[in-house]
Amino acid sequence: MKFTVSKKFTFESAHSLPYLPVGHKCRNVHGHSYVVEVFCTGPLDARGFVVDFAEISDAMKPLVDRLDHQFLNDILSFATTAENLGAWIIEQVSPALPSLSHVHVHETARTCARVER
Repeated sequence: MKFTVSKKFTFESAHSLPYLPVGHKCRNVHGHSYVVEVFCTGPLDARGFVVDFAEISDAMKPLVDRLDHQFLNDILSFATTAENLGAWIIEQVSPALPSLSHVHVHETARTCARVER
């Protein structure tokens, strides 16, 4: 059998997408209450886990600490879209979480980008 577990993380950040056309609201500096959900998929280990939830927290803590209450354009070297943020998160935490399968990055309650490994 294959199992999937997930854990959610939240942080507050601002960004802008300055390459968008004049008049597009996301061109302006704006903030989000981000919710990132990390999914790990695989068989159960000897403990009965896909991965211990504490291991997911340990892998994500440095990222959440780095992103929380920051202007993302100042600390990340790419266009700060939800899609790119999800890809970056996967790159950062994959070494610590080999069972990581995908992440969801919610910018709002109604918008989400899913990025698969």
